[in-house]
Amino acid sequence: MILNVNGSRHEVQEGTRTLLEVLRDDLGLVGTKEGCGVGMCGACTVLVDGRPISGCLILAEQVVGKEILTVEGLEKNGQLHPIQQAFIDERAFQCAYCTPGFILSTAALLNENPNPSEDEIREYLSGNLCRCGSYQNILKAVLRAHQRV
Repeated sequence: MILNVNGSRHEVQEGTRTLLEVLRDDLGLVGTKEGCGVGMCGACTVLVDGRPISGCLILAEQVVGKEILTVEGLEKNGQLHPIQQAFIDERAFQCAYCTPGFILSTAALLNENPNPSEDEIREYLSGNLCRCGSYQNILKAVLRAHQRV
């Protein structure tokens, strides 16, 4: 089957595997993480046709023909995406395990709502968990990113 990932077409083996497994194991895109394995933590968040989804809950065959974006796909020509840079500038991570999911959820949020309030940011990102508790810096990063995107 053919998957459209980060603007490129990739042929991957058929089978009953999650999108998370295919991204990590077949394509080597390890920015997408497995946290809880049941869609509760957001570590495996990717964008499918611009919408955040849990890669651990969807089968790869379900996204054939759709545009899949991972955190690796945000960078262009060696330049970090403004959202990625904002997370660095605001030190919006400690262990960084959750960071790719937060960054992609932020990209989806800012695409839907370019000028979100703090409450709207909190609500939209509520499906992403940070076990280190970096929420204040994550909020600052999203507020900074919305000024740059």
